[in-house]
This record gives sequence, structure tokens and C-alpha cells, in this order.
Amino acid sequence: MALVRKGSRRIVVDGTAYRWRLRRRPTYSQGLAWSPCTFAVEHADAPGTTLVVTTNQPHPSNWVGREAKPVLPADVAEAIELALRAGWAPAAPGRPFHLDRRAGFDSLPWAARCRT
Repeated sequence: MALVRKGSRRIVVDGTAYRWRLRRRPTYSQGLAWSPCTFAVEHADAPGTTLVVTTNQPHPSNWVGREAKPVLPADVAEAIELALRAGWAPAAPGRPFHLDRRAGFDSLPWAARCRT
């Protein structure tokens, strides 16, 4: 799974360049704040395994007005470092590597309000 270059941003972590991308438009579930925001990261020069990070924040463009923090480059760098320590090999081919950081994400109050 290669990352779309359009809309992706470059970041350098420990001397290695990566590209990362956050969907501009949320998925249906993210738009209703039922599921958290995700972003993808790959090695900039030799894309292999894509890192998919699930945050603990709603998507910044959610439709229900739930307050959300933007995903900052510092958040991306921290996620890359965690994933590397957990065994992510960005230049090796393979299935996407998932890093779940959704601890603390609460969709229940929002989901109940939207479904009634």
C-alpha cells in the first residue's frame, strides 16, 4: 500500500526521511466521531511497509463539532519512534503495521447523541 504523494508531508526522524498523510475528509465513522483519527507514514526514499497510526483524538474535520487537536509533526515523530521500537521495518515490504494509540478515545457520548 503506497502513500499518495499529493497532500503528504515530509518529516525527518533520527536522520531518516519519511512521508506522512492525514485524510483531509474523515471517513463516515470519523465524521460522526464514532472512531478516532488515523494517519499513515512511509519511508520517503524506499517505501515498503506503511505505518497506520490510530490516534486518541477525533478527526479535526468531524461533522458533529467535537473538539479535536490537529495532528502535529511532533505527534508523527513520536509515533514513528514508538513504531520503530515495536518492530516496524519501514523499508521492508509487507502488510501495513498498525500502531494503536486510541487509549482514552471516548465515542459513546457522541455516538449515543447522534443515534437517537
